[in-house]
Amino acid sequence: MARFKKEVSKDTPRINTASLPDIIFMLLFFFMVTTVMRETTLFVRTAMPSATEIQQLERRSLVSFIYIGPPLQSEVFGTEPRIQLYDSFASVADIASFIEAERQATAEAERPLMTTSLRVDRDTQMGIVTDVKQELRLVNALRVNYSTMRGEVAGLR
Repeated sequence: MARFKKEVSKDTPRINTASLPDIIFMLLFFFMVTTVMRETTLFVRTAMPSATEIQQLERRSLVSFIYIGPPLQSEVFGTEPRIQLYDSFASVADIASFIEAERQATAEAERPLMTTSLRVDRDTQMGIVTDVKQELRLVNALRVNYSTMRGEVAGLR
């Protein structure tokens, strides 16, 4: 009597790639959610002053930053303190349009909660800061914050 033998396949089975697009989209979504986007490229030096009594702002999405300090490229732009709005230098007269653009980008219910934060270099004279504050008053941006770093203040212990 003859025996019939089944041929045993020695090849490994193929990998099922049906779920591969799902995995790729899941990874893409993960990296989109966890990636922090670049906010602003600084062209001015902002070594912020130290303070002991500071509070952190609750809603960072409602904060507009104005940077004031000497330019990082002093050989090109000089050593006088400059104002930076977004990614470019600006004058005091440009602050009104900056605040208006920020207001338009915010929901109407949240506009009274908007805060303007001044990130000023510790060695900057107060003249340019006072000019900025006067312009903010003219456009009715009255919630002003000074950004600082936590630490000991010289002379106060």
